[in-house]
Amino acid sequence: MKAKELRELSIEEMQQKLKSFREELLKLRMRKQMGQVENPSQLRGLRRTIARTETILRGKKLLSSVSN
Repeated sequence: MKAKELRELSIEEMQQKLKSFREELLKLRMRKQMGQVENPSQLRGLRRTIARTETILRGKKLLSSVSN
């Protein structure tokens, strides 16, 4: 997902997306160990997507705590 798309989501939606990204990463890692990954760069992209999501989520949480 792009950062712009992530910023449009609510905190709860972002947490759900983050959970699904992590589950997908786990599945990809398992497939990699079995030698069934066609595109190894998917792992790198997914790790970056997770990092991007965590960063935006952290920023949203900080903004909501400051505004309260």
